[in-house]
Amino acid sequence: MSAAGADASAAAAAAAAAASAGPDEWAGRARLRPGGLVYGGAVGPATAHAHHSVQFIATLGEEELLLAGPDGVPFGCRAHVVPAGARHAVLRGVPRGLVLHLDPASAAGRLLAELAGDAAGLLPPGLPADPFAAARALDSVLPQGPLPPAVTHPGLARVLAWLPGRERVRLADAARVAGLSESRLSHLFQAELRLPFRSYVLWLRLMRAAELTTLGQSVTDAAHGAGFADGAHLSRVCRRMFGITPSEFTRRILWT
Repeated sequence: MSAAGADASAAAAAAAAAASAGPDEWAGRARLRPGGLVYGGAVGPATAHAHHSVQFIATLGEEELLLAGPDGVPFGCRAHVVPAGARHAVLRGVPRGLVLHLDPASAAGRLLAELAGDAAGLLPPGLPADPFAAARALDSVLPQGPLPPAVTHPGLARVLAWLPGRERVRLADAARVAGLSESRLSHLFQAELRLPFRSYVLWLRLMRAAELTTLGQSVTDAAHGAGFADGAHLSRVCRRMFGITPSEFTRRILWT
């Protein structure tokens, strides 16, 4: 089958899953890419959580999303940018929507973090009708890659390039790579990424676990491969950071 044919088949399968999903289910297509995650389809609810990525969430239909911020007060919106570390919940999803999760160390993550809040004006006109295609189209117009060296402290830039794929990283090890003291490196993570060092490392490990599940590994094997103690540990972290469990990520979501 050609790449175009395979993509069309995947789109049809995701559309069928979304159509048959209940009002409280996530169902659609998702793709991991360097520095983020792209999702399009039915957006389900998510309990209160705080992830270590910058999130763009939007509806593509007439229905509004119903979210809650750090204060727990509900509000409706068509699109919203949630900065890294901000506690929030999806109280009511929509049948057709999109979600982007962006590494706070990426150019796109930094750009969106500065626009946190209502983001209806960031949805470009003429997006494709298919939610996943719309998510990819939106992602394609955002800056790609890491922050330019002029924006990031050179020691922090070295650590950000060194971290991916490493397990059980200590702050002391990262500080040696940066050529900085531990306290100075911790300050840079907070000042430039708005996240503690350990939180950013946890985000990378969770993305590694998601990558392994897309390759067909079980939740338990993916947990071990990403440095978690077991599948239960991964599930707890996933729910704390995304408001849903790994099984909800894989049940009706087609990873492409």
